[in-house]
Amino acid sequence: MSSRSPETPALAPETLRARLERARAATADAGTDALLIAPGSDLRYLIGEAGGSFERLTTLVVPAEGTPALVVPKLEAPGYAAVPTEELGVEVVTWVDGEDPYRMVADRLGKPGRVAVSDGLIALHVLAFRAALGSAEQTLAGPVIRELRMRKDAAEIDALRRAGAAIDRVHARVAEWLRPGRTEAEVGADIAAAIVEEGHLHADFVIVGSGPNGASPHHDVSGRVIERGDVVVVDIGGPLPEGYNSDSTRTYAIGEPRDADVAETYAVLQRAQRAAVEAVRPGVTAQSVDAAARRIIADAGYGEFFIHRTGHGIGLDVHEEPYIVEGNDLALEPGMAFSVEPGIYQPGRWGARIEDIVVVTADGVEALNHRPHELVVLDS
Repeated sequence: MSSRSPETPALAPETLRARLERARAATADAGTDALLIAPGSDLRYLIGEAGGSFERLTTLVVPAEGTPALVVPKLEAPGYAAVPTEELGVEVVTWVDGEDPYRMVADRLGKPGRVAVSDGLIALHVLAFRAALGSAEQTLAGPVIRELRMRKDAAEIDALRRAGAAIDRVHARVAEWLRPGRTEAEVGADIAAAIVEEGHLHADFVIVGSGPNGASPHHDVSGRVIERGDVVVVDIGGPLPEGYNSDSTRTYAIGEPRDADVAETYAVLQRAQRAAVEAVRPGVTAQSVDAAARRIIADAGYGEFFIHRTGHGIGLDVHEEPYIVEGNDLALEPGMAFSVEPGIYQPGRWGARIEDIVVVTADGVEALNHRPHELVVLDS
């Protein structure tokens, strides 16, 4: 059940305690009586352990006032043994089959007017809480927790730097595997193994989109045999032992690209990605970074072929706040980390994407990926 491997470094209790205190304050500021945090990345952020979600309820109760409690089935409690609950001021409340954990939570909270439940809490538990909490309004905990998680501290940023360096080392080795005559799946398997070799717990995703498959941004891999002249999108990432993720995309060509428009189109993409990174600084909005990339691509006549947002936040989840997309007027702040990954996708022909993870600094931006942005032409 535990998400922590023997190599996973434990966070200092004072770090976790400070996060719990901020969560409590944010709960009160939101006019909410309590957070009900399910197993997952939010739980890991708050107590250092993600746990697992099953049909038996596990939840961290964070009241606006009072003592936080980890409500957990007795048979699963050993999985949380490494959590310094006493130092965190968290009471562990166990239950056994036949008892009603939802009523136990309700009794602790008294008669709350409003509770916020984890965005990923499964319907089985949501509906049971609805019955147990009576007239209490249920809202999502995401808007409360994301205000804490969006702003990474120094240790989190350092973990993201290490993740960026690790995935850069994998991209530096792609020429070992990417060659004509091999299938996308074969190349992807080698990349997945290298992701682990270079320090990740596992490969969370491996996209090898060759030729026309590169025009599908979330293609994955297939049995397609890679050919000379293919343009190939390689988007890869995964978590380090401490839980923070990498995510980086580079585009490769197997010898001289067969399509005559590749060089000109790719040059537009390079300019767009560079402009978006250069637009990042405190005080600008997330949508203005998206616009910096989108404007260049649209002005060159490729606007209809850029079919997704420019970026997503990253941390304990690969996709989290803030999202770099039109309509998001969130002002960027130091410590926010996200991808910058415009793409141009030519349906049925080829696609290209360039992706770096960046962090907002006090006066600008720091890129966490450092592989070249040029189209990487491999000997065929």
